[in-house]
Amino acid sequence: MFSLLQRIGKALMTPIAVLPVAALLLRLGFGDIFDGQAALIMKSAGEAVFANLDLLFGVGIAYGLSKNHDGAAALSGAIGVLIAKAVYTSIDENVNMGVFVGIIVGVLAGSLYNRFYSIKLPEYLGFFGGKRFVPIITSLAAILVGVLSGYFWHYAQSGITIFSNAIIGLEAWGTFIYGTLNRLLIPLGLHHILNSVFWFQLGDYNYIKESQEIIAHGDLHRFFAGDKTAGVYMSGFYIIMMFGLPGMALAMYLNTAKTYRKKAGAILGGVAFTSFLTGITEPMEFLFLFEAPLLFVVHALLTGLALALAQILDIHAGFGFSAGFIDYLINYKLATHPLLLLPLGIVFALVYFVTSYYIIKYFRLKLFEESSDTPTLQTDNETLAFINALGGAENIIHADACITRLRMSLKQSGELDEKAFIPLGAKGVIRPDNTSIQIVLGAKAQHVAESIKEALKR
Repeated sequence: MFSLLQRIGKALMTPIAVLPVAALLLRLGFGDIFDGQAALIMKSAGEAVFANLDLLFGVGIAYGLSKNHDGAAALSGAIGVLIAKAVYTSIDENVNMGVFVGIIVGVLAGSLYNRFYSIKLPEYLGFFGGKRFVPIITSLAAILVGVLSGYFWHYAQSGITIFSNAIIGLEAWGTFIYGTLNRLLIPLGLHHILNSVFWFQLGDYNYIKESQEIIAHGDLHRFFAGDKTAGVYMSGFYIIMMFGLPGMALAMYLNTAKTYRKKAGAILGGVAFTSFLTGITEPMEFLFLFEAPLLFVVHALLTGLALALAQILDIHAGFGFSAGFIDYLINYKLATHPLLLLPLGIVFALVYFVTSYYIIKYFRLKLFEESSDTPTLQTDNETLAFINALGGAENIIHADACITRLRMSLKQSGELDEKAFIPLGAKGVIRPDNTSIQIVLGAKAQHVAESIKEALKR
């Protein structure tokens, strides 16, 4: 189950990757950059994505879970979502599953593809065998999902409503809990599942478009639909990603012995600037996650505190991709009190610096001294080095990647030497079980995964 949840969390990144473009289009359609017909075109284009998130999740998750990322799985996911929605609305027109129907059907379609993509049928039905069988079996499964949802989803919806009201009722404490869990789940790769609830399901906002009432679900969609109360579960991340983590990077640098500072500075400068500019934090977080877990727990608690303070100060600043400087500039005019993020961020940068500095000093943590002298391999040899470090081609079952992690399915991962990945640029290594391993590489993870696939084919 844990392995499945991790795979679902990774697969969620496929549809989520579309959202920055949709959010940007919605932003351009607010009338202050373009006006008239141009603004309407931009807004309609962006709204088309957000209005069909359930379909995108079904397609993206099915595609992401399938063994070889085949289009048949994606097609099955799309067909399954359309059928399930048609069935449950015919039973009860008040049922609205939101992105959950996409997640459920996407998992089903991806799993059914992996089970049946090579099935052989009797010769007289041979045309419908193999990959062509997957949309058929997914359609039947989607009918069952639709029937069960039509009669029983209102119970699940009541539970979601109770959970939503409980979190909202806790006000800043609820935001603190969410922010803390968001960071603590990063090593497990499950934070995307948590985000899918808060960003795409929690809370509703009704607005009128072309004389039709539209309902926006979740903190992210509501923010870009114009809901001034949205952004609660996103605003505080700007404080951490633009200011807090760079402050921690400076503390790490000053605690590094002078002999190693040049190389440590190059690493820290790169990951800190990435966090500030784009909001991608995993390369920075995995620098200290395993060597200084206490520091990571403090980081998670400070993230929760930042989100809570942003809510208390009535700051509402959403993002399409992540809480970096790029999103801050793009969405500045849509935000409420965005200027308050700057002084609050400076305060948190100081808190991060002081806290990190003395934790590293007190526990005498050596984050760079051991690894900085390890030679860096040339790019030409990198793919082969990865394959060897993973136990050789015969040990590799499947190679995949999300934004920052190389995710490998192996015959055996227990005997691999984690230190072998350090000269390849690894910021951290996670072993969910004895047949898989995740290597945190930063933005080059996808390129490495594709290179390994090509090498294995040859």
